[in-house]
Order: sequence, then structure tokens, then C-alpha cells
Amino acid sequence: KTTMTKTRLGRPVGSSGEETRRRIIAATMRCVAEVGYSRATIRQIARTARVTSASLYNYFPTKSELIEAAVAERTEVALPRLRAASAGPGDVVDRIEALLEESGRLMREYPDLAAFEWAIRAEGAAAPGYRAPHDTGFHALREIIETVVADGHQRGELAGWVNPHGAVEAVYSLVYGLTELAATLSPEDYHAALAAAKRMVGGTLLGDAPLI
Repeated sequence: KTTMTKTRLGRPVGSSGEETRRRIIAATMRCVAEVGYSRATIRQIARTARVTSASLYNYFPTKSELIEAAVAERTEVALPRLRAASAGPGDVVDRIEALLEESGRLMREYPDLAAFEWAIRAEGAAAPGYRAPHDTGFHALREIIETVVADGHQRGELAGWVNPHGAVEAVYSLVYGLTELAATLSPEDYHAALAAAKRMVGGTLLGDAPLI
């Protein structure tokens, strides 16, 4: 199994080998985002990464290992930032809003990220027998949200009518859905949806006014 390194997308690295590996992973995300997993070929990915197919196979012997590496890299980029945002100051609403804001920043900084995410999930749903790459990212995201809501509940920050388990599922659905919107909407429409989600979190989902 390919061992993941600590390289991050978009950051300078110390060796040509690590730089090439980073470039291949970034090219994989872009190609899958553009045409989907099944249609993204090793030749296309290698061309986008500016390497030969033979050189790419030196880093990733199979296409499935390459996709696994891209999924893992996506997770290593996003999760530490989302955890840090959710652990910031303020009450439960402040922390969930910070989580949504950081998710929006990630979408701006890595424009292929949302479309790659959508393509991997959509292909898994549409193709019987397709085995999606192992991905702990969304499971970890749910745990982040559960921690924030549990902390808020323990400190008495949730309105009395709020069901904590329902709130977790609703916030998770928001973040999950916003990721898909980022892959299909214009940046302006995506950030309008993000702003509306933040208002809903503060005004009705976790705030003082119950949903009608």
C-alpha cells in the first residue's frame, strides 16, 4: 500500500520526487473532477501532471492506488483546518459558523476539490459493483460536528427545544450538501448558499426561534 507523505497541495516541497508526487495527485483531482473516475485515464492524468505514464506508475502502480492517494490527500488538507476552525472561541453557533466559513475557504483555495468529491461519490452511486475508495473524511467531519454540538449542549448553549442528535445530522447535511453545490454552482451562488446556511444555523437550527 502506498504510504502517504506529509506533502500538502499547493505548498513547496524539498525534493523533486515529492514535488512530482504532489503534482500527480493534483492532476488526478483535476481530471476526475472534469470527466469522472471511470473516464479519467492514466495517460490524461500523466499529461496534466507533466510526467510520462511510466513515471506515474513508479509512484502509483495502479489507478485505484492513485485515487486512494488523492482521497487521502484531500482529507489531510481539509480535516486539520476544519478541526481548528470548530475549536475556536465562542458558543456552539459561533463554532459551527466558523466550520462553515472554513469549508468555504477550502472551496475557494482548491477549486477542484468539490468537483472531485462529487465525482467520486456520484460514480459510486451510479455504477453497480463500483468500489469507492476508502474515505474517512466525512466520518471524521461528522465527529467534529458531534463534538461541537455536545460541548454546546453540556454548557447549556442549545435552545431547550433543540434535539442535539437532530442538530448534528442537520449540520452534517448542510456541509455535505454545500460541498456538492460548490461543484455545480458559480462561486457567487455557492457563497450566497453558504451565507444562507450560516443564517439558518444561527437563527433557527441552533438559535432561539424554533422551526415552524
